Amino acid sequence: MSALRYKALDAQGRTVSGVMEADDERQLRQRLRQQNLKPLTVTVATALESGSGLRQLFKPRRRLSVNQLSLLTRQLASLIRSGLPVDEVLRLTAEQSRGDHLKGLLAQVRSRVMEGHSLAQAMSEHPGAFDRMYCAMVRAGESAGFLGEVLERLALHTESSQQTRQKLQAAMIYPLVLMGVSISVVVLLMTFVVPRLVSMFASSNRELPVLTQVLIAVSDFFRSGWAVLLLLLIVAALAGFKTWLRVPDNRLRWHRWLLRVPGLSNTLLQMDCARFASTLAILLNSGVPLLDGLRIASEVLNNEQLRRSALAVAARVQEGASFSKSLQQEDIFPPLLVQMAANGEANGTLGTQLEYAAGWQSRELDVRLSTLMALLEPLTIVLMGGLITLIMLAVLLPVFDMSSLI
Repeated sequence: MSALRYKALDAQGRTVSGVMEADDERQLRQRLRQQNLKPLTVTVATALESGSGLRQLFKPRRRLSVNQLSLLTRQLASLIRSGLPVDEVLRLTAEQSRGDHLKGLLAQVRSRVMEGHSLAQAMSEHPGAFDRMYCAMVRAGESAGFLGEVLERLALHTESSQQTRQKLQAAMIYPLVLMGVSISVVVLLMTFVVPRLVSMFASSNRELPVLTQVLIAVSDFFRSGWAVLLLLLIVAALAGFKTWLRVPDNRLRWHRWLLRVPGLSNTLLQMDCARFASTLAILLNSGVPLLDGLRIASEVLNNEQLRRSALAVAARVQEGASFSKSLQQEDIFPPLLVQMAANGEANGTLGTQLEYAAGWQSRELDVRLSTLMALLEPLTIVLMGGLITLIMLAVLLPVFDMSSLI
């Protein structure tokens, strides 16, 4: 039985589409006719639709959103813990899902499971939806016999990541809106209002104040084609920088420089290390060996220097060194993470200790980001207010000079 995608006409002549499992195309057409649908096209729903294969060269991968992945994982965990077989769980989940993409994805996974593949193997064929960490945890849950519990941990992990992302997005809304409105007001003043006011002083033979002369020059720049050219140059520079970062050595240099920037380095380091410790803790608690867990957890690190350091730690562990001493030798990971790893190795609770380290780093990161967001709002108001005040002074200073002559 395989997953087939169809298009058909209903009784009212409207086109409907979807994904259905059937042994072959003939059986699917028969089922559609039984549902009073006139089949138009029937194609095999292959793994290309989830973003793998040659098609990804011409079409970006269709990933599951964090909300979709969290809800899907929660449904799978609940149904599996109820004692249902995996293929039946996938069928029920597909029926409850919304959207042809998700239905097709689950149908493809179910087809592979019914062919004799494990759930982890079937999911690994769709890297756009299920990453290596997800598949590794599912594989560990299947081998240890507690797949439901592992999926429950995965659901909690994805929900926690979504809550953190939503918190940051909500904190950034007000400063970004305020900055956008302020910039729009400044551009409006410089483009339309200031030229009309300054034109009143054009016939005067008196020398204008320096601030007013600067304002006129900036206004002329905004109204000329040079402003558009500057904007295009900025866009081209950003695109060139993004292309430059695609080279591994260049990306490594850039990430090393970021880790040396005062103030920014600690935030980036805590953000990545908290994600690394949390992922490794989940993998270890799910039964994944430490060496495999280190290699998988290194992929969640955004900073290239940190990723290479994590792989170096994995290489030392493979040679027989302890995890905590390998972390300490890299001299880049936070001392708290090294100490908690040493405690976990000493008493056999490495996964639990890494959870504590990840939680502490996440809380400290939340406090730091909250403080930064709280400072960003008044700072934006002060900067924009100061800029508008300078514009008004540049306009009013000539008026005051003219009034003094009357």
